[in-house]
Amino acid sequence: MLKAGGAAAFYVAASMLAAMAYFLLIARIPDGASPADKLAVLAALRSGQYVMTLAVYVVFGLALVVLATALHARLRDGADAFMKVATPVAFIWSGLLIASGMVFNVGMESCLALMRSDPAQAAALWAPVELVSSGLSGNGEVVGGSWMLLVSLAALRTKSLPVALNILGLVVAAVGILAVVPALKDLAAGFGLGQAAWCTWLGIALFKGDREVMA
Repeated sequence: MLKAGGAAAFYVAASMLAAMAYFLLIARIPDGASPADKLAVLAALRSGQYVMTLAVYVVFGLALVVLATALHARLRDGADAFMKVATPVAFIWSGLLIASGMVFNVGMESCLALMRSDPAQAAALWAPVELVSSGLSGNGEVVGGSWMLLVSLAALRTKSLPVALNILGLVVAAVGILAVVPALKDLAAGFGLGQAAWCTWLGIALFKGDREVMA
């Protein structure tokens, strides 16, 4: 189970970095763009956008379940109270991300199909689709940050993971939770990068732990 958790941690880290690169460098939509303008961008990137959304929302959410389950198995002895809260929080975050990605992809396909016959209606339909999708995943940093906070506290208590890794987790978790404040929303990018680093290190630690258990 630890090895599966390690692989899931690597996937989570890689998908976060890929998402940041894609949405910053390729699928850039100007602030204040109209729904029609947004659909025009999505039409040009249709296949890539579909695959990217599937990878960084739906598959990410499934990988998160595997990672959270592995961490629960690793940390529950000695920190059961923390993990009884942390693991359901991770499952909630996973469900929100999966739902957000599914709403986005299904809504995008419907709107782009409608665009061919009625562009105005397609633009009108896209606005609520985008609102629902964004609402499901919006402020995800506070949910993900809360999970990281609880996991890091549990790991500090059980000494099951490197102390420096746990301290990094606490710092990144605090950044994510603070990012929910509108004036500090730019911290979300720092949370994404920090969580990618934390997950990479965590994956290494879980693979190492799996070898120790087998030995």
